[in-house]
Amino acid sequence: MEFSKKDKLKFGIFIGPYHKPGINPTLSIQQDLEIIEQMDRLGFDEAWVGEHHSGGIELVDDPMLLIAAAAERTKRIKFGTGAVSLPWHHPFQVASRIVQLSHQTRGRVHLGVAPGQLVQDATMMGTDVKQHRLMMEESLSCIIRLLKGEVVTHKTDWFTLENAELQLLPYNNFDVQIVSVISPNAPYAAGKNGANIISVAATDPAGFKVLDKQWALMEKTAVEFNQPAPERSKWRLMGPMHLAPTLEQAIEEIRWGMPSTETYRANIHKQAQGLDYHDVETAVKIFNESGAAIVGTPEMARAQIRRLLDKTGGFGTYLLMGVDWADHDATLRSHRLFAQEVMPYFDGTIEQPLKSYDMVMNDGGVGADITWEAQQLVVDQLGLDKSVTAMG
Repeated sequence: MEFSKKDKLKFGIFIGPYHKPGINPTLSIQQDLEIIEQMDRLGFDEAWVGEHHSGGIELVDDPMLLIAAAAERTKRIKFGTGAVSLPWHHPFQVASRIVQLSHQTRGRVHLGVAPGQLVQDATMMGTDVKQHRLMMEESLSCIIRLLKGEVVTHKTDWFTLENAELQLLPYNNFDVQIVSVISPNAPYAAGKNGANIISVAATDPAGFKVLDKQWALMEKTAVEFNQPAPERSKWRLMGPMHLAPTLEQAIEEIRWGMPSTETYRANIHKQAQGLDYHDVETAVKIFNESGAAIVGTPEMARAQIRRLLDKTGGFGTYLLMGVDWADHDATLRSHRLFAQEVMPYFDGTIEQPLKSYDMVMNDGGVGADITWEAQQLVVDQLGLDKSVTAMG
């Protein structure tokens, strides 16, 4: 499917969340809600919320609970589960709960799913991590059928559906997304089931390298399984950014939390390994030069998004990574700066104002001369004292 770069990008946040260890957990959850409230006011389009059960910094166990609270505090922003780890839930319950949430929010919700990553979570719940991806696809295929209103009978070694039918259908036709990192598993499952992907490693060098290949695989798989062609407008990419008026200020602000949160991520994500995150200057230099993240100015953020557009051929939504690199106040300022000086260049809102600005600025001062002449004409016509005018 063709994608025009004239199409407007959407923007949002993917809240794992990654909170700085040792910070009041109750306050951290409240700050997640405050971030979503501000994003709603600033014009961001989406907020995705994750599910984790161990680690002590990704503190949201049930994304639907947080989304329900956030929906009552906001007006227009849409939400997504980013993501429900399907091997830990019965598919009928996942389908029923997202349908209820779609009605409570009047259509402001999408369903995002994942296989579940943290080994500690799987150990506590007695599941085999090596089987998670197959389990996710098996569950997802049933969930999609249920959401369509089908009666589903399906038996596996970990769940059973017997003439299962939802008592309530979705409020609207929301998106179904699979969280994708670097492997081909998620694009394949998405193409097979008529879903789409959230590329959460889009800016990581290894993830960036395969973005176009992942999209091609999803398109190819959709054809093989007679599914609708994937829509680029529903492709979501995530990447970390912290912005400030200057690079130097941005570096100083992330000293607060980046070393601890990224050291944690390196312990659970292989692609995040290999850096000493406590050497902040070196880490930031590698981030910015490789494109793995942006720590710096809005101009640098705009260049990063253009780079992603060129690599992919087009996508629908760019999601900031929700992480405590900087303290809460600095994070809110970064998001505000992103809304002010990055989003307008990709959602179409800045084009006409800049065109009008250039029209005035490029007239060589003729407008000022004409205005002055008009003022003097009235002074002459009325016989007013010219000595009281600004130019005598």
